[in-house]
Amino acid sequence: MATVNYDTLIPNNVNLSTDLRLQRALEKWHPKFLNWWLQRGPTDFQTNEVYLRTAIGVDRGNWAKFGFVRMPDYRWGILLAPAVENRKIPFGEHTGEPAWQEVPGEYRGLIRRLLVVQGDTEPASVEQQRFLGHTAPSLYDMRNLFQVNVEEARHLWAMVYLLHKYFGRDGREEAEMLLERTSGDEDKPRILGAFNEETPDWLSFFLFTSFTDRDGKMQLECLAQSGFDPLSRTCRFMLTEEGHHMFVGKSGIERILARTCQVMNDAGISDPTDEGAVRALDVMDLPTIQRKMNFHFSVTLDLFGSEISTNAANAFTAGIKGRFHEVDIADDHRLLNDNYPLLQYENGRFAVNQVPAINAINARLLDDYIDDCENVVTAWNKTIAKSNIDFALSLPHRAFNRQIGSFADLNVTPAGGVLNDADWAAVKHQFLPSREDLGYILSLMKASLSAGSYASWIAPPKNGVGGKPGNFEYVRITC
Repeated sequence: MATVNYDTLIPNNVNLSTDLRLQRALEKWHPKFLNWWLQRGPTDFQTNEVYLRTAIGVDRGNWAKFGFVRMPDYRWGILLAPAVENRKIPFGEHTGEPAWQEVPGEYRGLIRRLLVVQGDTEPASVEQQRFLGHTAPSLYDMRNLFQVNVEEARHLWAMVYLLHKYFGRDGREEAEMLLERTSGDEDKPRILGAFNEETPDWLSFFLFTSFTDRDGKMQLECLAQSGFDPLSRTCRFMLTEEGHHMFVGKSGIERILARTCQVMNDAGISDPTDEGAVRALDVMDLPTIQRKMNFHFSVTLDLFGSEISTNAANAFTAGIKGRFHEVDIADDHRLLNDNYPLLQYENGRFAVNQVPAINAINARLLDDYIDDCENVVTAWNKTIAKSNIDFALSLPHRAFNRQIGSFADLNVTPAGGVLNDADWAAVKHQFLPSREDLGYILSLMKASLSAGSYASWIAPPKNGVGGKPGNFEYVRITC
């Protein structure tokens, strides 16, 4: 069914009322989720009305409506994309077989692990961003933050539904643990390292939604190919919402760059590396943005895991997790005899070697991700170029600042130079944000919460949300 039933405690389009045992289990989890949201979600704005979109269907087109709602009253639910009639498994050793509507016993552990890891990232990002409302550069940006937050929480619901429905007691226990782990907690941290990093400022938020949410898109697209049809349908709808999250990041950085360049031109500053002169104008200097970008990009690359991965190979062979845009790849989708070019470091230099493609699933996804990010950076540089400022942002080398994978033990500069420990210690501050950089960024984080007003370091958006103007009161602060 394409429409969503909002007459129940848990909105859904999966006929939840026909499975009373599952419905009761999810209704029991629901108050625990709300407690998590109130305790670890956005702080101090829970009673304010926010102009949010809510899904009313899962078909393409007018699938969402906009309206004011207090975040604890947001109607989180379980939404699956429409079923594809007679869908076949598109890859792996089961290629061409009917997609599974139940979990195959031999793949039970593998599918459950994928659901848990994906599910763990959703509440983690909400926890990382929980204090940002206090320093929102505008009501427009505050509203976008909260929209991302409520949708990440709904994506948690998506994974919890699959765990409850298809994994019985084990799934219910995993769903409980998704609410017990906390981003950055010493005893019970989130599973993936990038989701334990702090997001203390809005530059970090925009880079997170540009890079880390883009990784989320890549992972969801791969899971959307799954032979396990309920997972495929779940991820296909999640991708519909994920696009806005990446837009928030990409457009946010564009607006920061536009404001910096405008202020530099107005002040007659032609040297973008004169960080002190630019900072005196209460905007973010371009070299600092580059260093922050280096950090967020490299941390996100670690989310892809090791370039050579038996786990990724097993998931592909089993037909559980495919490649990015699997159906568009011109091969047999089995990879029995295929090779893939892989960048490796050997004998003191980087070299591209041919390796079995089945072992390089992660490496291929990483290549696709970097290509996607290059397009984003190209768009950012157009914003700078329009201001006739001689500066261009660039992605660092894929081996830069890596903690996971084949490059984890190397000291690599953004340009790809390999340094010993002593030389790296002497220059790494040139490539990664310093304590001074972070302190300056934090000094700019002063809320601007009047309708139509914006902080000194960011330009207004080109368009409002939901057809509203930029000076619309997207969050009713006085309520």
